[in-house]
Amino acid sequence: MDYWTVVDQIYNLTLSLSFFLLMILMFQVGRKGYKAGNRYGGVSTIICGVCFLIFGYYNSVVRFFPYPYNGFMVWWIGINLLINLGFFSLIKKEVKKMRSENEEHSFKGEKKSVLRRYVERMTKENPYGEDISFRMELIRKSFHLTGFLLLIAYFGFFILLPVTLIISDSVIVLINNISPSYEFLWGDIALFPYSPGEFQAIIDLTMMALIGALMFAIISDLIRIIWGPEYSVFNFLTKSMLRNKEKNAMGPQIYIITGFIFSYMLYMAGLIGILVFFSGVLIACLSDAAAALIGKNYGKHKVKVISKETKSIEGFLAGVIVAYLIGLILVGPIYAIIGAVIFFITDYFPTVIADNILNPIFIPIGIQLFILLLGLPVGWF
Repeated sequence: MDYWTVVDQIYNLTLSLSFFLLMILMFQVGRKGYKAGNRYGGVSTIICGVCFLIFGYYNSVVRFFPYPYNGFMVWWIGINLLINLGFFSLIKKEVKKMRSENEEHSFKGEKKSVLRRYVERMTKENPYGEDISFRMELIRKSFHLTGFLLLIAYFGFFILLPVTLIISDSVIVLINNISPSYEFLWGDIALFPYSPGEFQAIIDLTMMALIGALMFAIISDLIRIIWGPEYSVFNFLTKSMLRNKEKNAMGPQIYIITGFIFSYMLYMAGLIGILVFFSGVLIACLSDAAAALIGKNYGKHKVKVISKETKSIEGFLAGVIVAYLIGLILVGPIYAIIGAVIFFITDYFPTVIADNILNPIFIPIGIQLFILLLGLPVGWF
């Protein structure tokens, strides 16, 4: 076994252990949330922990991506830890400074910095709310548009090549230009896993984008839960759009990314088709956003769902219609019905599990099962 093989195995082991560590943290956070009375957040966070256990096992046995990309991911995790540590230190100093100042003397007549205003809002007001405004809901749901970014990463957009392929080819050009430095850090350039234009790079780098997004969001969210919302970079960037469901529990961005990774892992394993996967992704993103925004702004006919939460018939209709239209475009009219029905079921019936994690997992699995049962063509061709 040569040196670079050992390095490869260390990086892969580190990535697997990262998922196992996250699993333990999810179980701890979920248990704490459940005991604090947040059954929804607690159970949903524990489900994330189960998914991370599966991710760690999958990476140990099959691998999400080859060397050196497993090393790149480990470095990305390290960079995110440093960024969050730096932000944590800044906020810690700001909080200490605020405590040491007299109320009369603190910034009287002076313009406060963005950081100071943020810390004051987080520490002097309750950042969690039972309900949020339509504007805040709109901002929250705008993050669901990342489903389109995933689509562009894999398929491209009109004349634009898949973003992952552009990145892969750019990396190949870069490492050839700096080959001595690359070989010092990563080994023989001839062992680089992809060639220009290789389709496997699209598959692997799409998963890398998903896991990279998860690591960026989850480190910050764990800091929010353990030390307080004022210490979270993600919370700072998103203007603290927090609900009571997120107390002592992970945020919805963690649920949805976890669901995406789980379903994409099934695609990489050959268990579901790529159009089935993207049907689940876009339905989870856009149908949920449509249901929430239409229901909040135009919902007149209220209905209590199984979880006792109040929603609207208008919101349900908007979500189901959007789900059917997405399925119609990607997998055809029959399987579109399946996707829309599953969306309705996960939106109406669950009591303690977030639909943000259920939709991207159950919609692709449900559609794929009916593809196997019915044997009808997928899509329009």
